Amino acid sequence: MARHTQAHLTRKIERFRSEDYKQLKKEQMEYYMGAKLLEVGVDPKSVIYRWSMEHKGKDEEWTISAYWGDSKDKVLQEEQESNA
Repeated sequence: MARHTQAHLTRKIERFRSEDYKQLKKEQMEYYMGAKLLEVGVDPKSVIYRWSMEHKGKDEEWTISAYWGDSKDKVLQEEQESNA
């Protein structure tokens, strides 16, 4: 069975919330992602993280994505190609 090489965590945050509140939520999501990676045997310091945000009505949908192994290499290559 193939091993996973990426993980994603999504949360909705009300758009009217303060920037301090949003920053706190982002830090909580980063902490939770790191803990989950440790649970599955992945070193959180060996992965790359990428954030995305999408407006959904009165909310913002924040997603943190973690990539390692083949997925990490692919993301870095795609970013390098798009910056060339």
